[in-house]
Amino acid sequence: MRCFNRLIVFVILIFLTCSSFSQTIYENQFELAKNLMGKKKYFDAITEFKRLIFFEKDSGNIYSNYSLLGDCYKAGAKLDESIYYYTLSEINSKTSEQIYDAQIKIIRSNILRRTTNRALTLLDSLEANKNYPDKIDEINYWRGWAFIFSDDWEAASAEFSKVDSAKQLEEFCRLTDNKLYSVLLVKAMSFVLPGLGQFYTGNYVSGIISFAWNVLWGYTAIKAFAADRVFDGLMVSNFLWFRFYRGNFENAEKFAEADNLIETNNALKWLQNEFTGTKP
Repeated sequence: MRCFNRLIVFVILIFLTCSSFSQTIYENQFELAKNLMGKKKYFDAITEFKRLIFFEKDSGNIYSNYSLLGDCYKAGAKLDESIYYYTLSEINSKTSEQIYDAQIKIIRSNILRRTTNRALTLLDSLEANKNYPDKIDEINYWRGWAFIFSDDWEAASAEFSKVDSAKQLEEFCRLTDNKLYSVLLVKAMSFVLPGLGQFYTGNYVSGIISFAWNVLWGYTAIKAFAADRVFDGLMVSNFLWFRFYRGNFENAEKFAEADNLIETNNALKWLQNEFTGTKP
């Protein structure tokens, strides 16, 4: 009986030793993967995290492994893959806070890849969730960023205005929106008076040329009709005057869109290089 008891104790000691040894190996491997990630060796870190996930499927750290794996893919601009692993981290979460953090990471990746509707839908879902009443400011903050990446600077400014700590972004988005041309207004101005849209966007030479061509062919068409040269009038009005008239507001639209793109790119560049707050 005494030998049997000793055997049981021996087996228990071996089991505890193996468990402790296995846990130590896991922790060392986890730290190795995190260190590689810290050194921006994301490919190597991805390999180590995947190895951990394969061999430690029952580990309590499976949520962290998937979440950090998503971070590595995001750092490498592999946004589809990052969303996939963030989703797996959400599935393996243990607390409502982990679920929230996983969803925010999914939202931030959607913002970066400009799938704005998906990001806004997830944000609306989080706002409607009664488990996160203290997260409204953060939700509005990321909603503002979603509008930035969809080039809706006015809506972005409105969202940031709801967050006390985001006044700098609110003002920046408002100023950026004020610098942008309304493409519909530019087209309407050119429709009313050829060349006016180009003048409004500062392209004076193009505006003068557009106005001159329309005046020339309009005068020619009217003169032909006045002289009862109906065929000549139809030819001039249909193939020359109408062509330059339509080209006039299409040209004004392109100028407005090009100028808006420059302003938007400059704004995004400032946010990337100069803005020190949290970014997607």
